[in-house]
Amino acid sequence: MSKAVPLASRLLPWYADHGRHDLPWRKTQDAYALYLAEIMLQQTRVETVKPYYHRFLARFPHWQSLAGAPLDDVLALWSGLGYYARARNAKRCAEQILAAHGGHFPADLSAAMDLPGVGRSTAAAVLASAYGQQQAILDANARRVLFRYHGLEGLPRAATNERRLWQLAEEETPPNAHEYNQAIQDLGALLCRSQQPQCGCCPLSDLCRGKDKPLQAGASRQARPQRLAVFLGLEDEQGRLLLERRPQKGIWGGLWALPWVEVSSLALSMECCDALLAKAAKEYGVQLQFQRLSKVYRHVFTHFDLQYVILWAGLRVLALGDAASARLISRADSQALGLPSPLRRLLDDGQRG
Repeated sequence: MSKAVPLASRLLPWYADHGRHDLPWRKTQDAYALYLAEIMLQQTRVETVKPYYHRFLARFPHWQSLAGAPLDDVLALWSGLGYYARARNAKRCAEQILAAHGGHFPADLSAAMDLPGVGRSTAAAVLASAYGQQQAILDANARRVLFRYHGLEGLPRAATNERRLWQLAEEETPPNAHEYNQAIQDLGALLCRSQQPQCGCCPLSDLCRGKDKPLQAGASRQARPQRLAVFLGLEDEQGRLLLERRPQKGIWGGLWALPWVEVSSLALSMECCDALLAKAAKEYGVQLQFQRLSKVYRHVFTHFDLQYVILWAGLRVLALGDAASARLISRADSQALGLPSPLRRLLDDGQRG
């Protein structure tokens, strides 16, 4: 008998009794809503995603509204969720679906994978749940379950294991792929965790060849890189801040932020502050008057920690034009833009460092 039968037959009853049926994206077959959930859930916890998912759907309920929205509006609703390339790709995806697919998520796996930011597992998850197709997924949770269950060795994401895992995922996925995909995701999230798996509660425990075995995490953990930066809080007499749009690639891609520069030390002398302000004054065509230097803040990114201070200065406009890359924006108006979460918190609190 194929091993696909016992795996599905154990998972589906367990899911019926213990699955997370109340998740909002589990209550729809709309391809757009399912796609949005899949994109938001990439590298992000379920509880973090929920409020963003509700707000985003309320503002952009379908492909047409997302495709027609200004990018700033999209990024503003995404602000704080991180991995902002997902938001830019979501808008591009909506535009492509309208232009090339008649406003419908393509029902062909290959065509779906051609959409911006849509990988094989994301495409398969949408096709299985929206269109009832027998499509296998391999997200982090499914990968972990299959890796342990089949007793694979080495690194789960090694190329040879990746190919084998996709083969196993296809073999294990039954015709009722929608329910099965939800089940294997929930088993990985709730019981078959990377650390301290709950093998005693697992419905696969007596069949699992990797039960209680720790997973290899790859290269040994090293100290997180530390980066230092000075943000320029340049504010005019009307309380407007000078903000500039970040490049599409890199930290906070496409968002609006205070100008900033990386430095080797946050112990800034007055001469260093004056030099930074002189350079900014020339670049933006303004006059700047030093006011104060903030305390040190810290923001954690995926691969490094950023420590920064804010150099506050009074600003008088000389030649600042209407260039799209830099604007004077009031604190109230800035809330309608896509802002990095630390800057949004700073402005929400009305802080001055």
